[in-house]
Amino acid sequence: MPMPRASVENGGRPLSALEGLGDLTTPPVPAPPAPPVLEHHVLKALLGAWALAACSPEETAAVEEHLGGCGTCADEALRLRGAVGLLHRPESLDLDPGLRTRVLGGCLDRRPPRIPVPEWATPYDAETARLDALLQDIGDAEWHAPVRLRWFQGDGPTSRRTTVAGVIAHLLTVDGLVAVTLGLDDPLGVVESPAPTPAARTEAYWRASHFPPTRAVRAPWREQSHDLVRTVSFPGDGAAKPAVSYGDFELPLHDAMLDRAFECWVHAEDIAEAVDYPYDPPSPRHLNRMIDLAARMLPGALALRRRTGRAAPAPGRHLVPAGRPGRSLRLEIEGLGGGDWLIPLDSPAAVGSADHEVAHVALDGVEFCRLAAGHVSPTEAAAGQDGDREAIRDLLFAAASLSRM
Repeated sequence: MPMPRASVENGGRPLSALEGLGDLTTPPVPAPPAPPVLEHHVLKALLGAWALAACSPEETAAVEEHLGGCGTCADEALRLRGAVGLLHRPESLDLDPGLRTRVLGGCLDRRPPRIPVPEWATPYDAETARLDALLQDIGDAEWHAPVRLRWFQGDGPTSRRTTVAGVIAHLLTVDGLVAVTLGLDDPLGVVESPAPTPAARTEAYWRASHFPPTRAVRAPWREQSHDLVRTVSFPGDGAAKPAVSYGDFELPLHDAMLDRAFECWVHAEDIAEAVDYPYDPPSPRHLNRMIDLAARMLPGALALRRRTGRAAPAPGRHLVPAGRPGRSLRLEIEGLGGGDWLIPLDSPAAVGSADHEVAHVALDGVEFCRLAAGHVSPTEAAAGQDGDREAIRDLLFAAASLSRM
């Protein structure tokens, strides 16, 4: 066996003391650099950049160390930080209105629904969901906030005072017309309505309530809206296209669902205004369908106003045979949901024709819908006009006459 080796190979010198070798396991950590030494006026000049988080790390450290000992600069820094907060635009806490559509679209791309909602029922589905989201955010006291329902009757505006809960009760009873047509329960139950019109049904519901409607009306309204969407989505249920009676007129089921979507949006804006809450118009695709429904109803509204003496025919006007072109007005809708519609003026059964165009009206899409809802006076509608002034006036008043309670 080899003899023991010396303590040090090169000559037997003793090993160095451990205290002199430092930490043999952890490398030494360098000390952080000291903040630069800056004069007071320099540090004060840096306060603006520091408030905007635009200083270098060394400058930030120097400023913050200085603020700990200088009360004047600390107060100034506090004011500057508050001013910076005012420079940023406040972001809305509301979700993007298109988020629901994008999320559902992404989900449906991966797994199509077993029973899809018909395309003609999607505006109603979307508008009831948006209104329900608004109702979820308001407090108990806001359900009793005053709301004034406005519409156009005859040749002038009219209104009816109610509350937020009263508006939902109104939507519940009028949506009930579609529910009854589809064989669902009537929300009026045993309450007798003097007439099957929206106004009569609403007044009957309000009178039958022992107390003013409260937030409890939200649950039956939302449940009924879900039932309507589910019922029209079943294959075959909407194939017959039953007509929905509004008492003094009828609408096909497809148009009735679109009408209900339109009224849901209009009254949601009434509620949002009452509780001071922002509310956006429908998506352009849905808004276009609502405008198209109103444009298709205008010839009938014009004819009704003539029969009641509110739009006397001018000399030379005559009825046009069904399916034939006649005098027409071009309705140009700008902005959201825009497009062009040729409205026959002399007969509801006539066909709009560019060759027989006598007038041209231009309106913003949302403004036209508010005119059709009775929220804008025909004489105050912001419209570009060209051509036969009497035809233009008749059309604007006919659009306002589409409104109802």
